[in-house]
Amino acid sequence: MVDPLGGEIVHPPGRVALVPARYGAGLVGGAEIVLREMAAGLAGRGWDVEVLTSCALDHFSWQNVYPPGVTKEDGLVIRRFPAVVSTPGSTRAGLERAILAGNRLGLDDQQRWMNDGMRMPELFHYLLDTGRDYRAVIFTPYPFWTTFACSQVVPDRSVLWTCLHDEPYAYLDIFRPVFSGVAGLLFQTAPEHQLAHRIAEPLAPHAEVGCGVPIPASYDPDRFRRRHGVDGRFLLYAGRREGAKGWEDLLRDFEWATQRYDLPFSLVTMGGGPVNPPPGLAGRVIDLGFLSDSDRDDAFAAADAYLQPSRWEAFSRTIMEAWLAGTPVIANGGSEVVRWHCERSRAGLVYDDRYEFAESLAFVAVAPDAARAMAVPGRSYVLENYLWESVLDRVEKALQTWTAGP
Repeated sequence: MVDPLGGEIVHPPGRVALVPARYGAGLVGGAEIVLREMAAGLAGRGWDVEVLTSCALDHFSWQNVYPPGVTKEDGLVIRRFPAVVSTPGSTRAGLERAILAGNRLGLDDQQRWMNDGMRMPELFHYLLDTGRDYRAVIFTPYPFWTTFACSQVVPDRSVLWTCLHDEPYAYLDIFRPVFSGVAGLLFQTAPEHQLAHRIAEPLAPHAEVGCGVPIPASYDPDRFRRRHGVDGRFLLYAGRREGAKGWEDLLRDFEWATQRYDLPFSLVTMGGGPVNPPPGLAGRVIDLGFLSDSDRDDAFAAADAYLQPSRWEAFSRTIMEAWLAGTPVIANGGSEVVRWHCERSRAGLVYDDRYEFAESLAFVAVAPDAARAMAVPGRSYVLENYLWESVLDRVEKALQTWTAGP
């Protein structure tokens, strides 16, 4: 990966705050997990790291489950602020439907949509008082109120881990100042970088830094099968079960493919959100909920293939986890990022409709050895591009280039 930033990394670098909307063990959400690992990595390199986040864990209800205030976890200072959600009503739901339908909304309606969602007013006021005590404040992801509003408090110190993908929200006018008026933007992939240029010009200073992926020490697929009682061949999906991630489409297409080809697979899923399998998949969908890191790694190794049905991806960490485990990936070609990964690595299949999806599953069913061989280059692809050590080098250079030292 090309490093667009020059200069040496200077230590000690300064105080930095990372602002995920949620933070804690057992979260499902790539941006939040990545920022947790980034916080630990920067702290290990001498940065004075704090995490500013909500008291919530669930991104649907935003119920405050942690007490507000300051704690210390794994050596990091965690400052939690209450999440505030407006009384649910039809107004925001109607605006949401209009946005997703591609309708053009005025600025008033865009602002109303944003401010009727989750907000953290106490975080906003905290940054008004203390934002300049930090060298950099890193926000993610871009569509949340915490990023939209709070990044503008100290814009010359605000850096976005954008998590940008080609979705209707990205084209809203209210995000133009966010993309253009901060200290810098951190992109994970070339397609994400290119999309930003299509959406907003001029962009704030920016760099393509990649995304770190931890490397498991070992895998034990048999242990996974014994522990969870999973017999026979299966396909795996990991992540949030919701429409934005393509879960309902995956169930529909898997049901159709199974009937068309009499496939031998179950569908194992881990993560959060309702499963709701259709009647035609009775007994074929196995929900394991939240798994430990070792169980997750073993599940990737045990699967015949990993399925990525989402069109809206800025990086797709789960396909990296599959490739590290030697497991082939079957992914929705509607995601520019995922298609880019599969074409560069030559370790995955992409589909553009249910026919190609079904044919990909049939290939894995009848030629498992060939499917496994196809996945082999994937591990090298991850190791060459997405080790945390290299990603942190690029992140540090960006922060020290864009922000003023102590």
